[in-house]
Amino acid sequence: MVLENLGLAFAAVFQIKTVLLIFAGTFAGIVAGAIPGFTIAMAVILTLPFTFGMTPLQGSATMMGVFVGGYSGGLISGTLLGIPGTPSSVATTFDGFPMARQGKPGLALGVGIWSSFFGGLIGAVLLVLFAPPIALFGLKFGPWEFFSLIIFALTIIASLSGESMLKGGIAGLMGLLIATIGDDDITGISRFDFGIDALKQGFGFLPVLIGLFAFAQLMTDVEGGEKAQASLLDVDAEAVKLEHWGAIRTIWSQPVNLIRSALIGVFVGALPAAGGSISNILSYDQAKKASKHPEKYGTGIPDGIIAAEAANNGTAGGALITMIALGIPGDISVAVMLGALLIHNVVPSPTFIAEEPVLVYGIFVAFFLAHFVMILLQAIGMRVFLKVAHLPKYVLASTVLFFCATGVFALHNITFDIWTLFWFGVLGYLMKKFGFPLAPMILGVILGDLAEVNLNRSYMTDANPLLFFTRPISLFFVILALISLVFPFWQRFREQAWTAFFLPASAVAISIPFWISPGVLKLAGLAFAVLGLFMLYRLFRPASASA
Repeated sequence: MVLENLGLAFAAVFQIKTVLLIFAGTFAGIVAGAIPGFTIAMAVILTLPFTFGMTPLQGSATMMGVFVGGYSGGLISGTLLGIPGTPSSVATTFDGFPMARQGKPGLALGVGIWSSFFGGLIGAVLLVLFAPPIALFGLKFGPWEFFSLIIFALTIIASLSGESMLKGGIAGLMGLLIATIGDDDITGISRFDFGIDALKQGFGFLPVLIGLFAFAQLMTDVEGGEKAQASLLDVDAEAVKLEHWGAIRTIWSQPVNLIRSALIGVFVGALPAAGGSISNILSYDQAKKASKHPEKYGTGIPDGIIAAEAANNGTAGGALITMIALGIPGDISVAVMLGALLIHNVVPSPTFIAEEPVLVYGIFVAFFLAHFVMILLQAIGMRVFLKVAHLPKYVLASTVLFFCATGVFALHNITFDIWTLFWFGVLGYLMKKFGFPLAPMILGVILGDLAEVNLNRSYMTDANPLLFFTRPISLFFVILALISLVFPFWQRFREQAWTAFFLPASAVAISIPFWISPGVLKLAGLAFAVLGLFMLYRLFRPASASA
């Protein structure tokens, strides 16, 4: 039955009109993702009216193209300009931009594009095979679990702080403070508005992001007349080619990094309202912590690009899981696609696959096909983007800032967002001058609002704070957060005696949430406990033998 439905879906998708729509949607997504401030959600929203006259499958296939292209397109401006095209490509800039500045833009772009491709295919396979169980797991997340997950994500600030933990912590706290400005989402109470009406709405995330990254970076690029006249890249555009085979060999040499990052993306994408803005930074952090040379991250190594981009497109597959299996959108872009299906009288639910098998499998096939289309379009159109990067910096800076301001204004049609871009651009420029990292501040802005909302919801549901520690999933993330906080110190002081107990203690601690879980999950707790005790045995065995 599955093969029959899959065959019908292939026949429906591989019609000339549907394939052309996937090409058009993917191209639109790549362009939207490459323009700072023009998000994937905005691209999907603009696509929605064009789907009204299409069949449900054609409309879904078009938006699959926009979705996949948007997640991949953000790496272009992030790599060439140091400005993330979308919030889900923030971590890509950490190593993609330095690598391009070192004269290897072709390899940086190639690694990013092919990592997106492989990460997306892994996400697509998991989407087809494991949509129901993963979606049901995501459905078990209450506000306690979401808050603990966000606290775990906030511990990444320690890894993003570079050499100065103090400056990174200050930047992260500034981001959290910015997230509290404006009306509270739950109670509606105004905070820190100082009687200014414009501040009651708070600072929009995108204006802050673009100001900190785009304005600050572009102002740094045009310091002084000679520097402003120079081009962004010193490499000849005609000589630069996407290093496809070199990129593929580099990615295949790190299968653990690729698979782990894609799985993180799928998992985070399957959680309602999480999205790529969390998964790409979380994946980058885990790759850095697992690396044998974490000090090289941020200097232009492919490991960081692989982690960020594989998680990006893995998130796309994960976000579709909850929509198809339960009718719960994983993020705002998928919410728009859900709305398009509802307009066509198609209602995703647990019975969706049984009731509309051809449409569901058609979405799967379109999602797969869009990744191959993305690779083709990126390979053909990349030379154009490389030529753009050879314009004088002052021309590029003014043009990019114009598009940034236009995209920011288009969000809510208010000039306050443009002023927000300017103010945070100046702040970001000064922070760079004084050695403060920008990434922790961005992370604080992204996660601060989500943390506050879920904390409020948890206490409105039940005021007992012990629920954060008695609910197994919440406790699991709390323990991971504690391990994540200690991990940078373990890396830095590995010669000291106490660090030998870190890994065994971590394994035993992780076993605790599984012990208090129902059913067969207790076996996982037993496995972690045995692993921790075995590492302790290995630790003390030499001392016992010598005695």
